[in-house]
Amino acid sequence: MSTRLWHWMNFGCLVILFMSGLNISNAHPWLYWGDAGFLPEEAWISVMRFPGWATIPDYYSLAPARDWHLSTAWLYAIGLLFIWISMLINRHFRRDIAIRRREWNWTAIKEDVRNHLRFKFDPEEGKYNFFQKLSYGLVYVILLPLMIFTGMAISPGWEPTLGWMIELMGGRQSARSLHFLAAWALFAFFVLHVALVFVSGPLGQLRSMILGDRK
Repeated sequence: MSTRLWHWMNFGCLVILFMSGLNISNAHPWLYWGDAGFLPEEAWISVMRFPGWATIPDYYSLAPARDWHLSTAWLYAIGLLFIWISMLINRHFRRDIAIRRREWNWTAIKEDVRNHLRFKFDPEEGKYNFFQKLSYGLVYVILLPLMIFTGMAISPGWEPTLGWMIELMGGRQSARSLHFLAAWALFAFFVLHVALVFVSGPLGQLRSMILGDRK
């Protein structure tokens, strides 16, 4: 139950964070590494300008976009802390997501690839298959926490306290680039996740996500 509640709350938070983040990106659509910063010719990539229908608010305005972003970030961070505590207590991560040593088997992984190509996703006994465990593990362990820590590194207010972490990331501009890349990695995961829901039986999958019935 706790996982399903967090799933939908986190989805709402990520939508707001992503769309308000696109509005913030419009303020300075260049990304840098290391000591480089501000000058467009020093950027490693020039980001497209995002249209109003993809941003919050639906017009360019940095102040309200940052208000939406920072307010939602707190709810997102508290929710992530909650789900990790919950998963450790009910052993959901260890039982359903953590990959056992025996599962790192090339023959079994190839079979899982063939099952995905045949749109056959349900492993035995309703458990997650190898690629589901791998993708969920990467999201829970790396991408979701990375969004929080890189977001903190971008904010000047955290620098006196977390200067060591910012330096570890290569500086504030590198943290901003990592924040941007992690956001789009989560977007790619969301698109793939939704696509697989539709090809593997949307009604049953939605029932599972809402009611917890995996039959």
